[in-house]
Amino acid sequence: MRTKYKTPALLLLLSLAGLNAQCQSPATIATGATIANPATDPTFENLNYKYPTQKLRLANGTTIAYTDQGKGSETLIFIHGLGSYLPAWNKNIEDLSTNYRTIAIDLPGYGKSSKENIEVGMAAYAQTVLQLMDKLKIKQATLVGHSMGGQIAITAALQAPERVKKLVLAAPAGLETFTEQQKQLFKMTVTPESVQNTSPEKAAANIKINFYQMPADAQFMVDDRMKMATSPDFANYSKAVAASVAAMVDEPVHEKLTQLQTPTLIIFGEQDALIPNKYLNPTLTTQAVATIGKERIKNSQVLLLPQAGHFVQYEQAAAFNKAVREFINEKNN
Repeated sequence: MRTKYKTPALLLLLSLAGLNAQCQSPATIATGATIANPATDPTFENLNYKYPTQKLRLANGTTIAYTDQGKGSETLIFIHGLGSYLPAWNKNIEDLSTNYRTIAIDLPGYGKSSKENIEVGMAAYAQTVLQLMDKLKIKQATLVGHSMGGQIAITAALQAPERVKKLVLAAPAGLETFTEQQKQLFKMTVTPESVQNTSPEKAAANIKINFYQMPADAQFMVDDRMKMATSPDFANYSKAVAASVAAMVDEPVHEKLTQLQTPTLIIFGEQDALIPNKYLNPTLTTQAVATIGKERIKNSQVLLLPQAGHFVQYEQAAAFNKAVREFINEKNN
């Protein structure tokens, strides 16, 4: 039954599940955090992260891996997208950590964070971010979310507006809407089995479609995707990806966008091939989706960057970082 629905539209969605993990230092335990058992799976745990990784355990027992770089009066928390992980923000951390405290996390189910007995969902992931802030004694932060991470950031701002100073949404999910039939189609197609059974060739193609022109220094995403597929824990990762897709469509934020009071910057790549879905919403453009956000979020602004695809914060990192810095430094939004 499921094979009937493997259309180009759904392959575009599956491409979002093709990203995985890169990196360089062994994980350490965060000072003041509950000691967490290290991951038992060497493939995930030994991925070579560029920045030192710390870990803490949340109240529900989930272990979260994160990096914490830079200092400043402002704190930025980076939330990755579907099938991705914290090294997706390497180029942004490198620049922005010169002025701000920058924290990037692996969501539960991804990277070096827990993959067993985890709760996957937009609300649950938003709580993960807020609980991490509690553990690190961060009263307020700017949330920077990519794709699914954007929807999570919006959810967190709706849950605890006093904790979220500003929002930066990079090619965010949640602005585009789908019918109930389309939602069911997504959930039926993106299953743990479909993620696990993706061929190496297709997995590489799925990553490349996230870019306008995939840069050479993004090759680590393909290489690590191949490594991760050999891990016994890849089955749990695949479950998390499938559950994330279901959560994205089952916990929509579109109707709640008008409730947001948080100053918001929305950034898309002009050549985003994934948002909007070109097959399910063929009349929509990336500009139109961005405009939805601008119109529904009261205190928001939109920027479209040329020569950039869905992975806008990586492909046009310099322009992205400049826009974020200017937005953070704005006193009146």
